[in-house]
Amino acid sequence: MNSHLVPIATTEGTFTARFSATGLAGLEFPKAAPIPRRAHRSPQPDANLNPHRAPLPAPLARWRAVTARALAEALAGKAPQELPPLDLSVGTAFERRVWAALAGIPWGRTRTYGQIAAAIGRPRAARAVGRACGANPIPVLIPCHRVLGAGGRLGGFSAGLEWKRRLLAREKLPAAPAKM
Repeated sequence: MNSHLVPIATTEGTFTARFSATGLAGLEFPKAAPIPRRAHRSPQPDANLNPHRAPLPAPLARWRAVTARALAEALAGKAPQELPPLDLSVGTAFERRVWAALAGIPWGRTRTYGQIAAAIGRPRAARAVGRACGANPIPVLIPCHRVLGAGGRLGGFSAGLEWKRRLLAREKLPAAPAKM
C-alpha cells in the first residue's frame, strides 16, 4: 500500500492526512482560512469533497474515520478518545523519543522544552527538542503545541503561533508550564 493523502474537513478548514501502510504518517494544517463557525455545516465525507475519488481501502477508511474523530475532539477542546496507528518512521531515533514524550503530556497540561529534554534523559538538549517538535509529522494529535519555552514563552510552532495559541486556548492551558 502506497502513501495516501486524504482530506479531513473540520470546523477549522480541511486538514490533509497522509497514511502509509502502517498508519497515520502525517497531518497538515489547512492551507485556506478556517470556515467561520456560524457558516459551518458538519464536515463532509471524502466522497463529497471529490465525488470521482475511488473508495479508500478498508484499513485506510477506518484510520481516516478515527483520525477525523480524534481531530474533531481535539479542535473542540476535548481529549481524543482514540488515535489511529501512528507511523513515525520518518523521524530519527532522537525525534521519535521526543515525540513519545510529547504524546505523554497529559491533556490540559504543558511542559517546557527543557522539561522534555530532561524527561528523555538529555537535559542539555532543549534546542534539539525544539527542532524535533518542529519536525513532528502529526501535530495536534502528537501535542507539540503543549511545549513552551522557559518562563511560559510560546516558542515556535510548525503551523504558526496563531495555531499554537488557538490549540492552547481550546485546552484552557495555562500560559506557564506545569511542574512535572
